[in-house]
Amino acid sequence: MAEKSKKPQKLKARLPRGLEDRGPAAINATRAMVEKIRAVYELYGFEPVETPAMEYTDALGKFLPDQDRPNEGVFSFQDDDEQWISLRYDLTAPLARYVAENFDALPKPYRSYRFGYVFRNEKPGPGRFRQFMQFDADTVGSATPAADAEICMMAADTMEALGIPRGSYVVKVNNRKVLDGVLEAIGLGGDENAGRRLTVLRAIDKLDKFPADEVRKLLGAGRWDGGEEGKGDFTKGAELSPADADIVLAVTQKRDDWKEAIAAAETYLAKSEVGQAGVSELEEIAKLVAASGYGADRIRIDPTVVRGLEYYTGPVYEVELLLDTKDEKGRPVRFGSVGGGGRYDGLVSRFRGEPVPATGFSIGVSRLQAALTMLGQLDARAEFGPVVVTVFDRDRVADYQKMVAQLRQSGIRAELYLGNPKNMGNQLKYADRRNSPCVIIQGSDEKARGEVQIKDLIEGAKAAAAIASNQEWRETRPAQFSCAEADLVAKVREVLARHDVAWG
Repeated sequence: MAEKSKKPQKLKARLPRGLEDRGPAAINATRAMVEKIRAVYELYGFEPVETPAMEYTDALGKFLPDQDRPNEGVFSFQDDDEQWISLRYDLTAPLARYVAENFDALPKPYRSYRFGYVFRNEKPGPGRFRQFMQFDADTVGSATPAADAEICMMAADTMEALGIPRGSYVVKVNNRKVLDGVLEAIGLGGDENAGRRLTVLRAIDKLDKFPADEVRKLLGAGRWDGGEEGKGDFTKGAELSPADADIVLAVTQKRDDWKEAIAAAETYLAKSEVGQAGVSELEEIAKLVAASGYGADRIRIDPTVVRGLEYYTGPVYEVELLLDTKDEKGRPVRFGSVGGGGRYDGLVSRFRGEPVPATGFSIGVSRLQAALTMLGQLDARAEFGPVVVTVFDRDRVADYQKMVAQLRQSGIRAELYLGNPKNMGNQLKYADRRNSPCVIIQGSDEKARGEVQIKDLIEGAKAAAAIASNQEWRETRPAQFSCAEADLVAKVREVLARHDVAWG
């Protein structure tokens, strides 16, 4: 007996981990954010440039945090000529390649902005995606701290343009040279101390989350997550002496007055040339932003800012949201950093063999969008859909399509119902699901009178919510009226204006 032929297995629709699908509401919110960011960047004189999502892997370099080889942490594949290509993990490394390749044709300093998705081959988790959007601005070809100060001021202005009130964010500024000076002062120079240097920097980075006494443990023998020996996981420390730990904590202590922070760094880094250079740059940035009216409530010297990427060589900055809110389960949420950047004077130089100073800033659009949505600063709803022209008589589709064309020619989003027109109720349900502001209906009686019916779905929804019984609904037929065919466009405009409907 012949075997029964097996049914082909149906392919299971599934989204890869660490990625997300995005609907109209999220896309519209992103569009609104991007336009506000773009307006501020252009106000500062930056111009757009776009680089591909893929680069040769060696052009990206070994710059991901805590990674040991170039293709770790990035998505890579081999081209047909066996060249390794990777999806970009940020927007800065591709810019460095672009500037180096077009160096002679570009004005210097070169001021540009770009936005787009970046990709990280990392373990996904809550709020941690493998694809997310960034919006960058960079100045290449200027070594002056004025370029860094300008970036910080632009970051502050961008936050306020996005609706984040003053006092609800802060731009924190530090300098990698100061951190290098600290490491030099405690004897951790040289390649042999690279591991301990990284441990010290990680400990400093925890000063935002832990009290100084807990960070002292990370600088010393190590720390138990549970607070007591044997409780929770153990994090090995940097094995610094108490005196060296004192130096680290003294320089990185947060102070309200930037002059006190500068004075402390000068005291402990008096013998470090690189440390003193970093202090001088911080002092210059602080004076420049203050002269432009940006107080410590907006831009603040913060010695705890580290930034993870290896390519930073001078000032580093981070934008932190200070607002607390609650997630969908009522748990407190602190968003923390939503953007950052710094000076990377060695990145373009890799391609040119000569010094090319550069500084830049990146906003994590996806992360900031989640924060603004939770804080109520972004409308999480989809924008209104098109006006739907329904099909009452199947043999009059050309008449209905003509109405659609008239609306579109007048700049009104409109569509003809293209489903099965047998049931008018289904057509109205479709318009509801499309979030349409109104629908157009014309049966044979209306056609004979030269009229159309306009059903205001927004007003209808409001009325329906207030009506107690179906009988009352049937008797009132709210928000539906007739008008002459010739007045169709004008009457639809009236409905849209009444509800302040706008698209885009």
